Amino acid sequence: MARTIWFRLLGSVLTTAFCSLAASSPVLAADPVKIGFLVKQAEEPWFQDEWHYAEQAAREKGFTLVKIGVPNGEKMMAAIDNLAAQKAQGFVICAPDVKLGMAVERTAKRHNLKVISVDDQLIDGSGKAISSIPHMGISGYDIGKQVGQGLLNEIKARGWVLSEVGAMRLAFDQLPTAQQRTMGAADALKAAGLPAANVFDAAQAKTDTESAFNAANIVFTKQTRFKHWVVFGLNDEAVLGTVRAAEGRGLRNDAVIGIGIGGSKAALNEFAKPNPTAFYGSVLISSKRHGYETTMNMYKWITENKLPPPVTLTNGVLMTRQNQAAVRADFGL
Repeated sequence: MARTIWFRLLGSVLTTAFCSLAASSPVLAADPVKIGFLVKQAEEPWFQDEWHYAEQAAREKGFTLVKIGVPNGEKMMAAIDNLAAQKAQGFVICAPDVKLGMAVERTAKRHNLKVISVDDQLIDGSGKAISSIPHMGISGYDIGKQVGQGLLNEIKARGWVLSEVGAMRLAFDQLPTAQQRTMGAADALKAAGLPAANVFDAAQAKTDTESAFNAANIVFTKQTRFKHWVVFGLNDEAVLGTVRAAEGRGLRNDAVIGIGIGGSKAALNEFAKPNPTAFYGSVLISSKRHGYETTMNMYKWITENKLPPPVTLTNGVLMTRQNQAAVRADFGL
């Protein structure tokens, strides 16, 4: 009896050790690799581009990519459970709300899934970034300052007087990245002499073009004393919505300067129009890096147990109608 109990205990110890080793070891070469890529607004061009480049990585390495839109917390949790049911080994995520970070981390651990965040860094209950989840994003404030400097350069080129210029900040402050980007632009403008009283917030309900159009319309209706405007926001869509609103209010294209962020297809479509619009430029950030590199990092983490860098911040370049071809070529696009 004693010998039987001893063998059972030994077997239990060995089983536990084996399971622990298996959980921390890379996937065997014969195991099929499956990676999820979850984004908060699948219809936005930026996320479509990220998926496109993630698919490129999947083709190169021969793994399965599962693309899922997660517009809210409930669908996000269901998507993670779904990936586990499909026997995925990890996922890349831009969550619908960064405050869901702890829920993402707990669910990923429960399913033994690796996770990398992209674009928006996940935070814990105290508002601190979750350092255990590798992240690729951009320095939002610095990108915003680039937008502000681009606006200032064009203001100077047009000979505008700063005191006569209104500035519209398309605000989506519940998202830290959005606040950082827009405050960076606003601070750059104010540091150069734009009166703080000339900066107006237009609060967006969402981060799409329609929401920006509605928010901008309210500001344009209330603030009619300015003959020149500069506009900026989280992304290209925010600025495009504002440009459309300005057109609807009868503002001439040469009386408005808009600079977006992202270098999206929407921005390229605007540049392709035969006549220039008030959408002057976009700070191009690399959707290729954010889609391809994060997915490739996840693949190496799964297959080689190579942990990605804790934080990777990508930079941007101002792309205009004039230099778009050269800038895109430099980014390998």
